[in-house]
Amino acid sequence: MAIAKAERLMNLALCLLGTRRPLSKRELRESIEAYIEAAGDDAFNRMFERDKDDLRELGLVIETVENLDGEVGYLARRDSNRLPPITLDAEEAAALGLAAKVWQQARLAAAASGALQKLRAAGMPEAEDSFDTPHSTLEPRIPVHEAAFEPLMLACRDRRPVVFDYRKSTAARPEQRQVEPWTLECWRGHWYLAGWDRGRGAERVFRLSRITGRVRSRAGAFTAPVPDVVTVRETVETWAGETATRTARIRLRAGSGYPLRARATAVTERGDGWDELEIPYGHGLDAWLVEFGPDVVVVEPADLRADVMERLRAVATG
Repeated sequence: MAIAKAERLMNLALCLLGTRRPLSKRELRESIEAYIEAAGDDAFNRMFERDKDDLRELGLVIETVENLDGEVGYLARRDSNRLPPITLDAEEAAALGLAAKVWQQARLAAAASGALQKLRAAGMPEAEDSFDTPHSTLEPRIPVHEAAFEPLMLACRDRRPVVFDYRKSTAARPEQRQVEPWTLECWRGHWYLAGWDRGRGAERVFRLSRITGRVRSRAGAFTAPVPDVVTVRETVETWAGETATRTARIRLRAGSGYPLRARATAVTERGDGWDELEIPYGHGLDAWLVEFGPDVVVVEPADLRADVMERLRAVATG
C-alpha cells in the first residue's frame, strides 16, 4: 500500500510539473492509472484531495487556476518549486540539526526530520556531529514531555488566545488563566510560556509542567501588543531566574547541591557540615532552592527566605 501511494504521488507530481497549462481533475484522472481504477467519483475525489494535500505538505507548490469557462485546473510551476542555493555554512547546519532534535519527543518529529532532509537534498552541508555517531553515549536533547507543549506552540504560531488551568507552586489548587501566548522558551530543562495574562492585565510567564488539564483555544484577536522576540526572551529569563539583580547568601549541606555550587560566586567552608555560598539572586530562585529540601537554608535576603518557607509550607500541606 505504501509503495502504491508513493507511486501515485510521484505520478501526480510529474503531471503537475510537466504541464505548461493547468490540468483539470478530469484530465488528471484520465492520466494516472490509480485514479482510473478508483471506484467512483467520490472515491477519486477523496483520493485526489488527500494526494494534493500530501504533496503540498512535502513542499510542492501547487497552484489552483480557474479558466474563462469556470473550470478549475492545477499545475506546479518549475520556477516556483526550485529552491534557491543553500548558503548555510557547517556551523549553521549544525545549529539546524540540533534545533530539529527539540521535536524528537513531540508529534512534530516527522515534520522536522523531513524539513532537514529537504535542506540537505538542496545542498545544505552535512555537519560533523559527534553526537550522532552510533558509539556516542552523549546526545544533545531538549526534552518535551508536557502535553501542553504542542497546543501552546501552535497557538503562539497562529496568534490564538488560550485558556488553561494553572497551579502556582504556592497554591493548593489550580486557577483558570486566559492568556494571549507569545512564545515558548526552554530554560534549565523546563519549558515556559510567555504571554499576556488577560485576567491580570499584565505579561506573565507560565511553567508548562504546572499547567493541568487541556489547553483550550479561544476565538478572537489579541488585545495586547506582542513584543519583539528579544524582549520576550528577557522576560522569560527574568521570571525563570536567569537574570540576577541581587546576591543571596545561603547555607548548603556539605557534599550536596552541586548545581548551586556551580552557580556560586563565593563558597566558604564553615567546618560544621555546612558551607556558605553567595549566588546571583533573580526571580525564580526560591522555586529552585525548594528542590534541594533540607540541604539548603537561606540566610539572606529576608524576602527570599520568606518565599522559600512559604513554598515549603505549601508543599507540606499539599
